[in-house]
Amino acid sequence: MIFAFAAVLAVEAAASAAFGQRTVTFPLVSGADSGAGMVAGDVYGGWTKGLTRALILAHGGRFDAQSWKPQAEAFAEAGFVVLAVHFRGDRLNADGSPDAEGSDAQNADDVMAAVAYLHRSGVKTVYAVGGSLGGSAVGDADAMSAPGSIERVVFLGSDGGDEPEKLSGRKLFIVAREDRSGEGLRLPGIEAHYKRAPEPKRLVVVKGSAHAQYLFATSEGPRVMKEILGFLEEK
Repeated sequence: MIFAFAAVLAVEAAASAAFGQRTVTFPLVSGADSGAGMVAGDVYGGWTKGLTRALILAHGGRFDAQSWKPQAEAFAEAGFVVLAVHFRGDRLNADGSPDAEGSDAQNADDVMAAVAYLHRSGVKTVYAVGGSLGGSAVGDADAMSAPGSIERVVFLGSDGGDEPEKLSGRKLFIVAREDRSGEGLRLPGIEAHYKRAPEPKRLVVVKGSAHAQYLFATSEGPRVMKEILGFLEEK
């Protein structure tokens, strides 16, 4: 099975540009809440023999996998194979805007499927970035996985899921100081989960009120990308 996945990826890589985008599908991990099923994702970056690291991107509730394209291309140029997950619950509203309607458990299962797919395909180290709803999916997946399955996690405007004390590896929380939900400022809740998460960890509070992936379209966008890339690259 490993060789079959590797062969498929080799064909895909040969047929696309070094940082080109292509779609792959992979199965849910056995025992996932929805039983048998497939998850899709967009892959960016060249797949080469001896690949050591890959980055999963999990989008927020008002975004979709395609929303990561500018950041995914930048991460691919930095040397990562990038997998932007399509949650199975992703839908389009009547006006054509994206909306993620899957349950928290389904979204976490989708991230776990992406992690398993990458490891099964020969990747040695997997990192993950999640925005808002996607951050909860990444955190819940990490908490349910064996330590080391996800080496580093980044949470954008997210508290990191329901069980931050079970997070493993290195953690980076990024949030805008004035980011608000209908219930008020998000920072206090994120700080509470940050305190519960084990070391090593870091919290970065940036200027403004933009939520999660919306940060990339603000003046803080370059700083956010620099923080993420620095965190992923640090020894």
